[in-house]
Amino acid sequence: MFYQDERLALFIDGANLHAAAKSLDFEIDFKLLREEFLNHGKLLRAYYYTALMENDENSLIKPLVDWLTYNGFTLVTKSAKEFTDNQGNLKIKGNMDIELTVDAIELAPHVDHIVLFSGDGDFRPMVESLQRQGVRVSVVSTNQCQPSMIADELRRQCDNFIELKELRDRIRRPSNRKIL
Repeated sequence: MFYQDERLALFIDGANLHAAAKSLDFEIDFKLLREEFLNHGKLLRAYYYTALMENDENSLIKPLVDWLTYNGFTLVTKSAKEFTDNQGNLKIKGNMDIELTVDAIELAPHVDHIVLFSGDGDFRPMVESLQRQGVRVSVVSTNQCQPSMIADELRRQCDNFIELKELRDRIRRPSNRKIL
């Protein structure tokens, strides 16, 4: 539930949202996503968090990152780290939870409602902290796939759970559009 006069901020865990949308078999059009939430109140900020590989000029995320920075999103990035796990598999690590949490808690005195696009249960203490400061928190993720993309503890803690599948038709990237 949103109120027209409330001050909103979006916090998008890029990797988590991408995985949730992929599990529902669609790609997000971030222009449509931003417009969707502009209609729900006074959108003050829209943050997008992602890790990037250093020296990867051919990255598939590069066009999205460029578009977001020119179209009303605050992009927060850090370098992803490559490592080899115990089984000898190459892995990439680029967790942005701390950066997102710090930014949300710092912005809390200036907003009424934060919309978190992530199902990561690690955000439950952040949501609880924001609520103690009087901020309402909605979480956008999905439980319409196996396994569920929303942690039970996060869903229980938030004020409002928004099923990503219910937003799909309003924020889906048209098949004829390259990025956004």
